[in-house]
Parts: sequence; structure tokens; C-alpha cells
Amino acid sequence: MTRAPHTLGQIRLLRERYYKALSGKESLIKVISEAEIPEHVYNSNAIENSTLTLEETEKILLQIDLERFVSERELFEARNLARVTEFIESKAKESELTLPVMLLLHKMLIANIRDDIAGRFRRGDEWVRVGTHIGAAPKDIERLITDMLAAYHGAKDEHIVTRIARLHLTFESIHPFLDGNGRIGRTLNNYELIREGYVPINIAFANRARYYDAFKEFEEKKATDIMEEIVGRALANSYHKRLAYLEGAKIITLAEFGRKHKLSHSNLINKANRQTIAAFLEKGVWKIGDRKG
Repeated sequence: MTRAPHTLGQIRLLRERYYKALSGKESLIKVISEAEIPEHVYNSNAIENSTLTLEETEKILLQIDLERFVSERELFEARNLARVTEFIESKAKESELTLPVMLLLHKMLIANIRDDIAGRFRRGDEWVRVGTHIGAAPKDIERLITDMLAAYHGAKDEHIVTRIARLHLTFESIHPFLDGNGRIGRTLNNYELIREGYVPINIAFANRARYYDAFKEFEEKKATDIMEEIVGRALANSYHKRLAYLEGAKIITLAEFGRKHKLSHSNLINKANRQTIAAFLEKGVWKIGDRKG
């Protein structure tokens, strides 16, 4: 099994600690969530081969002109995904994930990019391929998505990491839309995490190769181990970041932490990647809350 054995228990402990620290600091969490939107947008779009950098993504969302030409499609991809990411923060708390909600999110994501396919599943003779994998037959999509949601909601006794991993892999295997499947799939992860009282996750572009390995594992073995590892570590990362702020730790780079405490930087990075220390990524830089003063 590839996922770290400590991860599932670690998530439970981090979640409990998070809720204890949250009281009276909800506005801080709102600010953190808003500040994370460009990172979510950059990483999710980069996984889908967008050429935008994080800095360019931030500028687009702030309506600042870029120093190079960027296609209209990439501009809308950034703006639309930011809108969707912000929208689900409140929508997920109000409404269970249903087919109409999924279609609404897709319509928001693909608006002004492909209005002819926005907000609808593939139909007729619309087939898609990702590498060697061919998405589900258009006539079966609605049934398969309904079954996927039923299986997710029917597995409440399983750990959230296992459920989210299976949901994501199943959704991407079906590939119900002609465009936007990856971005919507990662949005659905966060929709359900938020709805069930967890924090949202950011699957980093830097982990793209491992992310693709998870789909290969699922297609070949129907196993979810690699995706559970990815989701579990991303969730721990998200909690570590929020707890560092909520608990008032001094936030410094991992490199600075290593120098200060005479620890090997490469060893710290290794532990950070495995989430066996309370480090977190912020704008692509590993940081940590230093509680030793």
C-alpha cells in the first residue's frame, strides 16, 4: 500500500485541533481561503497544460495587464475557475452535490470558452479520450454519475480520504464532459470536503506525475492507494497551514527553519512531502509554523 499508514489517523487529529482553534477566528479562515484562490486556479489549470504562471494568474484575477500575450481561452479559464472556487465555499454548505449542481458548476467553468457544451454532459456521438483511456459511452453517463454519487454517499463509514479518492478517480474515469473534466473533478473534491466539514485541498501541479500514476493504478487495478496518498497529504497540508495561522505560530520558510534549528534541509523537504512534519506549501514555497520561538 502506497499511502502513508499514519495519514488517516493524522487527519482526524488535525481536524479536531482545527475546530478547537477555529472559535472566534472564522474571519481569518475566510481571508486564508480567499488568498488561496489564485493558487487553486494556477495548479488546477497547470495540470491541464495552461501556460499561465502563478504570478500571471494572480494578475488576471486582479485585472492587471500581463506583460505577454495570453489567449482569450486562458484568461477565461482563470477567471471562471476562480469564480467556481469561490462559489462552492458557500454553495457546498447549502446544497448536496447533485447532477444539476454539477452541471451548474460546469456551465460556470466553460462559459465564454465553449458555450455550446457548457453545462451539459456528453451526448449522441460525443466521445473523449485521455491518453489510452476512452471515457464512458455518452448514453451511460447520467446513470454512471448517479451511481457514483450514490456510492459516495453510501460509504459514510469509510474515511473521507478513501471516499474522496474513489469519487475523483471514478469521475475522471467516466469523463462526462467534452471539456473541463479535470478542473470540475478537483472542484467536486473540495465541494464534498467543505460540505462534510473538512478544509479544501490543492493538488499541486508539481505532483502531476504522481497524480497521473493514480489514474493508471485505478484503470489497471481498480486500486485507489496512490490517490488516497495524494488526497491525504493535500488535506494534511491544508490543515497544517490553517493551524499555523490559527494558533499564532511564527510562519517561516522551511529553509529558514532548518538553519535556525540546525536541521538538514533535504531531510525536512522529504518529511514535508510526506507530511510527517507540520509544513505546508504557500505560493510554491515550503513553510512551517515555528512554535519554538
